[in-house]
Amino acid sequence: MTVIEVAGAHKSYRRWRRPSEKAVDGLDLVVESGGVHGFLGPNGSGKTTTIRMLLGLVRPDAGRLSLLGRPVPQDLPQVVGGVGALVETPLFFPGASGRLNLQLLADTAGISRSRLEECLELVGLRERADDRFRGYSLGMKQRLGIAAALLKTPRLLILDEPSNGLDPAGIREVRELVRRLGADGRTTVFLSSHLLAEVQQMCDSVTILARGRCVAAGPVGTVLAGHGAGDLRVGVPDLPRALQVLLAAGFTATDAGDALQVHLAPDPGEITRVLAGQGLYLTELSRVAADLESVFLELTADAP
Repeated sequence: MTVIEVAGAHKSYRRWRRPSEKAVDGLDLVVESGGVHGFLGPNGSGKTTTIRMLLGLVRPDAGRLSLLGRPVPQDLPQVVGGVGALVETPLFFPGASGRLNLQLLADTAGISRSRLEECLELVGLRERADDRFRGYSLGMKQRLGIAAALLKTPRLLILDEPSNGLDPAGIREVRELVRRLGADGRTTVFLSSHLLAEVQQMCDSVTILARGRCVAAGPVGTVLAGHGAGDLRVGVPDLPRALQVLLAAGFTATDAGDALQVHLAPDPGEITRVLAGQGLYLTELSRVAADLESVFLELTADAP
């Protein structure tokens, strides 16, 4: 089942005495049910605007958007009960305990105390639930915000930069929580983040934006395999001469510091033959494992 679908979405913002600025420019996006989906892009690529359009906080200029199979913003009241979201720093009463803060929200929404306790357990705060919110670490505060978003037992959980501003311990806490939620099977997590190493560890699939458009989408392994998978790392004692030899033979190669990187090399044996023919013998020949950060930088290199 599709939990998020965006087709041809456009959104521009008018600027005083300046041309309007395109935030989203013909965006297409599909998120299937299950697991954790990463939503990536440089600052200004349209991530937050897209999330705000999905939640009915901003109206698109054109295009179609849907949540849980229903068009938004038209049918948002019919699906909002199945959607939880954390799009800004959570605001709670600092002098109240974590449990009391959640209780106030739960009572307002008619949510049972048992569900409240379940959410505290899910985010790992049950043992600290009676401590005052002001004494929580940043990671604990963010986890309490996620607990608030989970109160309604959402089918879709939208998190906009949940690790923003956290220290390494807080980032780890949020990462482990998101992975647990994604593995649970009841909730699809849609996660916007700029921490690419974290996204690679947390997410099952990703969409990468640049200039308000989708430039790559799919399972993480598939996106990585499509970029840099054909590159080879070549070690040889005389790197400058080896680089000249490979370039003259028609290879696309660059100096990677302590080795050469040959891009989209079709046949490792051909590299060995060409270099050996010039008296250059390999000390290393290995495939380059692409990571999400390098793929992201490649795909968004011309983004502002």
